Formats: sequence, structure tokens, C-alpha cells
Amino acid sequence: MWGMPTYFIFALPALLLALYAQWRVSATYRKYLRVPNAGGMTGLQVAQYLLRSVGLAVGIEGVAGQLTDHYDPRHKVLRLSQGVAQSSSVGAVAVVAHELGHAMQDAEAYALLRLRAGMVPVVNFTSWLGPLIFFGGLLLQYEPLARIGVFFVAGAVVFALLTLPVELDASRRAMRLLEQGSILTDEMALDGARKMLSAAALTYVAALAQALSTMLYYISLLSGGRRRRF
Repeated sequence: MWGMPTYFIFALPALLLALYAQWRVSATYRKYLRVPNAGGMTGLQVAQYLLRSVGLAVGIEGVAGQLTDHYDPRHKVLRLSQGVAQSSSVGAVAVVAHELGHAMQDAEAYALLRLRAGMVPVVNFTSWLGPLIFFGGLLLQYEPLARIGVFFVAGAVVFALLTLPVELDASRRAMRLLEQGSILTDEMALDGARKMLSAAALTYVAALAQALSTMLYYISLLSGGRRRRF
């Protein structure tokens, strides 16, 4: 129904990339979770030190889960998971520095970060409504309704396109913080942090690929329906 073999043609490469990206992040984090930083500072101490060094008035709170660490621009709060906050590993330091990169973006009114944040409530709404509208249009054989569904699904592609440069910029800022802050003093530790951040970046590439493959699948269904006098 609705070209399921076609769906797998579009979706399978993106799904495999997403699975690989998640595996790489987990494997890299586990590896560098066992490598201590030279100063013996925990993730929480690193966050406090770096915030002071860049002069940011940002709160720090705990958050449940593993690798759920994030910066909340609405409340100006850096949220750290217990595993990162209490660990003195290279992996924890890299995670903290990346999220502080987002805090620096926010303090500088980084345009892409603001634009992405503004899209979040819209995309959260359209991401589930778009497929309903699209397949409703197919069932009713009403092309304008299906087109609206495609338009809503395209919002996820735009969001993913915005997310990628935002995350890459945060990682670049993170590496500058770590190189200048004397937290990771040897090249092996810095290389570990780079690998952590590169692995994380791949997850955003995978998210973009998934959003794009879904949109292309919908477009292929719409085109096929038109050929059958949709």
C-alpha cells in the first residue's frame, strides 16, 4: 500500500546512517568516558570554570538520562546529566564544552540559533500533523490537501538544515574553549574531544537525511498519484 517498496528505497539509507551515527556516538562516549582529563575536573567543575572564564551568567541544573545534556536558551540554564556532571573524563568535558558553545551563541544572539529556537513549537506541531494531512489527502484523492501535508513535512527538513550549522558552530566554539582553557592539556585528550564532537555532528547529518528522505517519499507518492489522475 502507498508504495511501501518505494518507501524503503528512500528511508533505508537514512535509517542505516542514523543507526550508525547513534552507535558511533555511544561507542565514542564510552571510550572517552574511561579517559580522565589531566586536571581531574568533573563535568560540573568544568562547566563552572568555563562559564566564569567567558563571563556568562548561566545557571546549571541536573537532568535525568544519559547524554541528555543541553542548554536551554529560554531559561538561560545549562542542564547536565549525572553521568557527565560527576565524571572527570575527556568525554564529559567535550559534552559540557559543546553545550557551553550553545550558551555563547545565545549570549551573542547568534541568528541561526534564534531562528531554530523559534521554529521548535511550529515543527513539533507540524511533524505529527503533516503526515495525517498528507495521507488524508491521498485517501480523499484531494491533491491540495496532500500538498499541504508535504509543506508541513518540509518544515522538518528546514529545521534540520538550520540545526546542522548551529551544532557545528557550537562544536567549533567548544574546541576553542578547551584549547584555550587549559582543561585538556595534551594532544591525545584534545583529539578525543574532537572525535566526540565529530560523532555528535554525524547524528545531525543523519537527522537531515531522514527528514529529507521522508519528504522525497511523500513527493514520489504525490507524483505517482498525479500520473494515475490523482
